[in-house]
Amino acid sequence: MSIIDLLKEKIPPEKLFKLLRFWPPYLGAGIKVTNVSTDILKLEVEMDLTWYNKNFVGTHFGGSLFAMTDPFYMLMLIKNLGTNYIIWDKSAKIEFIKPAKGKVKAHFEFTKDEIDEIKYNCDLKKKYIFNKEIFIFDEVGELVTKVEKTLYVKKSNST
Repeated sequence: MSIIDLLKEKIPPEKLFKLLRFWPPYLGAGIKVTNVSTDILKLEVEMDLTWYNKNFVGTHFGGSLFAMTDPFYMLMLIKNLGTNYIIWDKSAKIEFIKPAKGKVKAHFEFTKDEIDEIKYNCDLKKKYIFNKEIFIFDEVGELVTKVEKTLYVKKSNST
């Protein structure tokens, strides 16, 4: 059973997203979902610096920082828009602001207005492509990494 299949089940979102820590890429990097709202419009992820996600100079491996941001906006949209939409991460751009040490955290959020805007644009144009940023902060709240995701949302032909 895939994560997409699990999203369609009646599993409480906090349980489902917290189970992602056992997905092999996240287990290996130590990435954990620490908080998810019941409406799945807000989500927080964190990662400690450990020997298995540390790079050659003793800071967070860039691939692990990127992995922290990889599926969450897409999964949040799948749960909030439902099965009448096809949703993909189309592209991403990462900018490393400063070396990341210690625990890092990322916050993901959609507003109800953004969800309505996505639905409106899909109704109007059949597909909608837009950018959404994620900021990763260190333990003292300093920005260490910025990721810009390009998301693709299209009305399913089955509607």
